[in-house]
Amino acid sequence: MTPELVDSHCHLDFPDFEGEIDDIVARAAAVGVKRMVTICTRLKNEPIVRAIAEAHPPVFYAAGTHPMSVAEEPLATVDELIVLTQHPKMVGIGETGLDYHYTSESAQIQKDSLRVHINAARQTGLPLIIHARTADDDMARILAEEHKNGAYSCVMHCYCSGPELAKASLDLGFYLSMSGIATFKNSQEVRDIFTAAPVDRVLVETDAPYLAPTPYRGKRNEPAYTANTAKVGAEVFKMDYVDFAAQTTANFDRLFSKAAHFKAPS
Repeated sequence: MTPELVDSHCHLDFPDFEGEIDDIVARAAAVGVKRMVTICTRLKNEPIVRAIAEAHPPVFYAAGTHPMSVAEEPLATVDELIVLTQHPKMVGIGETGLDYHYTSESAQIQKDSLRVHINAARQTGLPLIIHARTADDDMARILAEEHKNGAYSCVMHCYCSGPELAKASLDLGFYLSMSGIATFKNSQEVRDIFTAAPVDRVLVETDAPYLAPTPYRGKRNEPAYTANTAKVGAEVFKMDYVDFAAQTTANFDRLFSKAAHFKAPS
């Protein structure tokens, strides 16, 4: 039997997948990727992302405003995000976060948006989905400050920041998600960060259509390739692939408990 996996972060609404989602979901299932979370990065696109989840039983979704888009979009409100969570397949808040690599000029509005999303995650009990790039110090500070205001759960998606932010996140009880970056030959530092993490706090993802793992690097990524990343993850943790797949699936179910308890209408 093929071990079950979950792609905890992909973007099925992107034009790269137009007209192909049935085939993409089928290819994923064939290699054991039985569920996936497609991420809405601009709230105006939430109806499109929701419709994908409604039309495909293995697909769940999350919604938020991506930090690289936040200067171009209306600032989300906590109430607006909470209303969206009433949908049975809406299982996470985000992705949100900080990105100073390309969009440092919008740092303040990114911080404001991040705190709105944290508040919504705290109030709903759904996990926060964080994007962090070139902003480790501010990210660690805000996550810790907000955690003191009230606990919330969180995954640091596509983790490739430094070891200090990883430790700060893990110390708060958060999760790290391993993407195709961990399979790249020149990504030993990323693999080392995961090696130091508790395996019960690790997820796997594609971030499709981006960051395809080896041997597909440079090509369009898709949820089926979660299996390639998970095979490298098993090597990193010195585990059998079957056991690593089972562990990361259990981790997903613990963090994304709404997805784990979802019952399709009969």
